[in-house]
Amino acid sequence: MTSNLQEVLQRIQELMPVVQRATAPSVTLPATGPATSGSTGFAGALDSAGSGSAATSSTASGATPYAAAIDAAGQRYGIDPLLIQSVIQQESGFNPNSTSSAGAQGLMQLMPSTSASMGVTNPYDPNQSIDGGARVLRQALDQFGGNTQLALAAYNAGSGAVTRYGGIPPYPETQNYVRNIMAHYQQLTDERTMN
Repeated sequence: MTSNLQEVLQRIQELMPVVQRATAPSVTLPATGPATSGSTGFAGALDSAGSGSAATSSTASGATPYAAAIDAAGQRYGIDPLLIQSVIQQESGFNPNSTSSAGAQGLMQLMPSTSASMGVTNPYDPNQSIDGGARVLRQALDQFGGNTQLALAAYNAGSGAVTRYGGIPPYPETQNYVRNIMAHYQQLTDERTMN
């Protein structure tokens, strides 16, 4: 009986971020990215420490809002700045004051517990939000062997769900989240290659 109760409680905890995101207000994204419901961002800190190689490229001609902070975080955490830009586009549509109904805050929609674990004291400060979100993303990349899609799924649904399902969880919201970011990231990468 206790085992069944623990399984039920674990499943409820696993589904809460999905339910919270489903009830979050919609965020309208600019024409460069797909529209989707607002996301709460990563709900908890990941286990492994962040480290990685230097980022290899910068945002599109510096025309992107917060390009300097995005480039700096990409360099610091070894993440392509265009991936960080794509996450911000999906999470908040570049609105630094964005708050979901679940309580996720700022450009990278960090939950308060995640902000605290990343040392973010003001999640509405673009520099802090970008740095904290990039750190979470770096940790997810490290935890999942550099697999960008699994790292994005962990950012959205939590690393426990990705581990439990052995891949992107079967949540439509998370699957769409990963697909949308990867499509936007590919578009930006293609544009960078053409320039």
